[in-house]
Amino acid sequence: MKRAKRALILSATAAVASGFTSSSRRYASAPSSPVVSSRSSSFVSSTVSPDEVVDTVPLTSNPSLNLTPEGYGFSSTIDRILSSQKGTGYYSAKSTDSVVDVMSGINDSESNSDVALVFDADDDSLLGIFTDADYIRLATERAATRSEEESATFMAAPIVNFVTPAESLICVDGENTASQAVAIMTTNNVRHTVIVDECGPDFTYAGPGSKVEGVISMQSLLSVIQGDERLSYEKLSKKFPGLSDKPIEQMREEMKSRANSLANNEETAKKDIIRTVTAALGVGSVVLFASHNSWLSSHAELTMIGIFVLGYIGIIFEEVFEFNKAAVALLMSTGLWVTYADFYGGSTGLASDGVLDQLKDQLAEVSDICFFLLAASAIVEVVDAHQGFKVVTNLITTKSKKGLFWVIGFLTFFLSAILNNLTVTIVMVSLLRKLIPSDDDRRLFGAMVVVAANAGGVWTPIGDVTTTMLWINNQLSTIPTVTQLLLPSVVCLVASLAFLVNQVEEDSSLAESTLPPPSPLAPRGQVVFGAGIASLLAVPVFSELTGLPPYLAMLTGLGAMWTLTDIIHMDEEEEEMKVPAALSKLDTSGILFFLGILMSIGVLDKSGLLKDLAVFLNENLPSQDIIATVIGIASSLIDNVPLVAATMGMYDLADYGTDDKLWQLIALCAGTGGSILVIGSASGVALMGLEKVDFLWYAKKVSVGAAVGYFAGIATYLAQSQFLNALSGGVSP
Repeated sequence: MKRAKRALILSATAAVASGFTSSSRRYASAPSSPVVSSRSSSFVSSTVSPDEVVDTVPLTSNPSLNLTPEGYGFSSTIDRILSSQKGTGYYSAKSTDSVVDVMSGINDSESNSDVALVFDADDDSLLGIFTDADYIRLATERAATRSEEESATFMAAPIVNFVTPAESLICVDGENTASQAVAIMTTNNVRHTVIVDECGPDFTYAGPGSKVEGVISMQSLLSVIQGDERLSYEKLSKKFPGLSDKPIEQMREEMKSRANSLANNEETAKKDIIRTVTAALGVGSVVLFASHNSWLSSHAELTMIGIFVLGYIGIIFEEVFEFNKAAVALLMSTGLWVTYADFYGGSTGLASDGVLDQLKDQLAEVSDICFFLLAASAIVEVVDAHQGFKVVTNLITTKSKKGLFWVIGFLTFFLSAILNNLTVTIVMVSLLRKLIPSDDDRRLFGAMVVVAANAGGVWTPIGDVTTTMLWINNQLSTIPTVTQLLLPSVVCLVASLAFLVNQVEEDSSLAESTLPPPSPLAPRGQVVFGAGIASLLAVPVFSELTGLPPYLAMLTGLGAMWTLTDIIHMDEEEEEMKVPAALSKLDTSGILFFLGILMSIGVLDKSGLLKDLAVFLNENLPSQDIIATVIGIASSLIDNVPLVAATMGMYDLADYGTDDKLWQLIALCAGTGGSILVIGSASGVALMGLEKVDFLWYAKKVSVGAAVGYFAGIATYLAQSQFLNALSGGVSP
């Protein structure tokens, strides 16, 4: 039986080599070797027995017509194949190594490997091989688990539990040829074979006495074989010039035909049109700017508006154009600043000192937010790495998705009143990743968090940046802001959530969530959680006491967390629990998107275009209530900070005193109006980066609900104002 199997493999060796050689000569003459089915397990003609093949079938049907010389192509030795690849072809692992460590080792290995050989931790004997097939088997078993904790045990388990055992390995030695290795691997349906100094019977592993020299894959084998045959064919083409005409030309025509067939569909045509238009716009813009065309100087305002509109279209239709929104935002920002600096207001073609100062000021303002976002995200990531959110998730026991929707909404609302809404959004989205297993559900919950955070930030001076601006400039004071904006903010939240909750479908996903059952948080986790929350809560206190900007307080908190985790994990090799690992996980493209958007809005503000918009509204709208409402709607598209800043400059504090209805209504509208579109607030932009929410999805699923809450909040404030005026005997404006 063993002799028959070995004969079978050797006969397959001849057939494989013959089949490849015949294929390479298909344009010259028909093969004289027996016809062999590529799907046959034996590769042997049905008219010849295995024993006969071993004795009578040569490497090819005619060795004199071999495409490659002896020792090359299919006759290459395994030693030559191994030396041609970088490294040994495998990652060396110990039996005690965990699955996740071995997978990391394979990915980081310099041995050009995609498999691991597992050796006994005590005597270094070979125990087995871990390949992609073994990983698929592991993943299949892991998918059947019912909890995150049980699933994690698979990744932490010893790798030896999941290997193909050594006694099942297929081996070759250095003297075997490439054709033999191909036949052996094909016959045994494997993609890798272990190279040893001496094989056992039927190409099996002989045991600890057999020295492992490397691992080769089918890809490595064919790469060398095809490279040899290509070089040999090129030499033959030079010797026989007519040889290259038909095969090469036919192959080129076939490639052209295939390319034409692939391009002949609507999707490819759409992409080609987009690429052509984009290329034309890009080249045209560069030429226009480089030539310092006089048209730009006389139409600078129109050019800036056009760049802004085109940029927002690119961001809105990101999924259609397949352009990363961060790249579009950065290009939009650059185009706007170049136009403003070189062509706006009679510029001479070079940025003036005044424009450079404005650019520095704007970058300083935007950097505040970007550094704040970076530091807050890193703190949240460190707390999450220590499972700090168990403190919250242990308290959430509901299995109703609609119930959870309301709980998260109100929790976000009140947290954003004491923290800023950007920080709360980051924290709550991280929490949702623990609670909500479905991506679609998590996006809807994340959008709800944006609405709740923006509503909750309105009614306290430290909750939202626009309220803080009005508070710092004495347009608002603390007590009236809290007492008169709390009810409208709550109504805005409830109305929006009541509309959005109808999209939540009850199912068993929460019961089947990977969230582990409630369990006590480890002392280290408690310390890190407490320090993280303290760092976030200390931001407004730090800013109030020192007068320094909030981002510096957040960076200070990050520094404290960094030092704390270094102390806790001192002398530990594990880096996943420290700040550098948290920083490596941050969404850099999201932060750059944020930078591009705010720099673009900033130049519109510096140029006076936003001020012109505010003046236009003031001159053409009949009442201040409508002006505030429109400003809120505009803030869903344009950042509310420059809009509110422009409004503050339009109305004198002497005419509209502290806590005037105008200022309170502007705070309410600018804060809650940013929820109508995802790009209208810092929270929404952060959600785009954290959960990959795109503009069109948000507009379709959330915008109507956010608008319902927005107008409900305004109506409540106006009714409340009328009621309070009636109580005090005053006259309503």
